[in-house]
Amino acid sequence: MRHRSGLFSQTVIWLGMMLATLLLSLAAKEVPADEAVWRSLAKPGHLVLLRHALAPGTGDPAGFQLDDCATQRNLSAGGREQARRIAEQFRQHGVDSATVYSSQWCRCLETAQLLGLGQVTPLPSINSFFRNPERRPEQTRELRQWVTRQPRSALLVLVTHQVNITALSGVFPASGEMVVMRRLPEGGLEVVGRIGNDSP
Repeated sequence: MRHRSGLFSQTVIWLGMMLATLLLSLAAKEVPADEAVWRSLAKPGHLVLLRHALAPGTGDPAGFQLDDCATQRNLSAGGREQARRIAEQFRQHGVDSATVYSSQWCRCLETAQLLGLGQVTPLPSINSFFRNPERRPEQTRELRQWVTRQPRSALLVLVTHQVNITALSGVFPASGEMVVMRRLPEGGLEVVGRIGNDSP
């Protein structure tokens, strides 16, 4: 009888542990992934890589000039609306200001300005290298070094291009999608998660 009693007690304990594990798992699943990623932005040492909002097409037209928006792919009306929705998302999650840097491409600068999170500073190390892929290793190394020098207290928002984000994070983002990264104490970076923004 004593053996059976012990076996019964062990079974009850095992079932209790399994139930607790299941309940914790279900509770975790109730929190949308995006929400968990948004909460991470309240902690120091994070940065947001934002691919510019919708700008129909691929690459840039022949005759592209960095200082002439008329020669570039630019945000569509839908892209501007998408950028405004992203700005509203930031505010809904308690982010009213950030340290914002942008590629010098017009579609990135316009996206960054529409966020309304503060002054936008052009940063050449996040300019597109789509047409010059040989620049990827050096430019990505330069960006990593730049990130390590920035104050950990400020939330960094970098508005850039798919190729730059993929090179730094390994993630292939859609237009208007954000990749949140954590700056590690030893100087590395790791992906915390993604925040999607459906095209209008």
